[in-house]
Amino acid sequence: MSVASHLGIELSEYDARIRTFIPDYEAMLDVAATALPRTTRTLVDLGIGTGALAAACLTRVPRARIVGIDADADIMALAAARLGTRATLVKGSFLTTPLPRCDAAAASFALHHVRTRVAKGALYRRVRAALRPRGVLITVDCQPASDGVVRRAQFDRWRAHLQTAYSPADARRLLHAWSHEDVYVPLDAELNLLRGAGFRTDVLWRRDAFAVIRAAR
Repeated sequence: MSVASHLGIELSEYDARIRTFIPDYEAMLDVAATALPRTTRTLVDLGIGTGALAAACLTRVPRARIVGIDADADIMALAAARLGTRATLVKGSFLTTPLPRCDAAAASFALHHVRTRVAKGALYRRVRAALRPRGVLITVDCQPASDGVVRRAQFDRWRAHLQTAYSPADARRLLHAWSHEDVYVPLDAELNLLRGAGFRTDVLWRRDAFAVIRAAR
């Protein structure tokens, strides 16, 4: 499914609309970019989308080369326009596309499209193998609580954010649609997957259901 179909929007609206969908979107990208080692020269962006995360990362490591992987050619065209010659873009699934040797990898709201934890664990092992010594993986995503009561409260607050831009009915409809298409792995389980792949983990930012994670090789 294309990003436009998944979100029910025109691609030209994506960068503006994502902020109405995701609370603290800009803050999370800033935290992720700041976590990159200054020595990063090659950064692999898993599911590069419009290139928003990659662009934020280039403010931290302006000499880095971006390798962006995405299965959606249409949205990747927006990344090409944004990043120009600073990025090499590869059409394909990051689950199967060969990963180049790199200093860092990053993903922003892409890994919740991985359907199973087995597949996500395999991806993390592939990423770790591609990273150079002291390399890092930075992820930005929805990682809710394991406890059902806490999780419901977190999603209530997410719905409240949506209602600042959409009607209550539309907010409920959006969350319902996404819940059938996305897989939100609880934060503790996500950290266990990363550790099982051999990473050392830190939670850099956490608010309600959202988190920025740094996984070091």
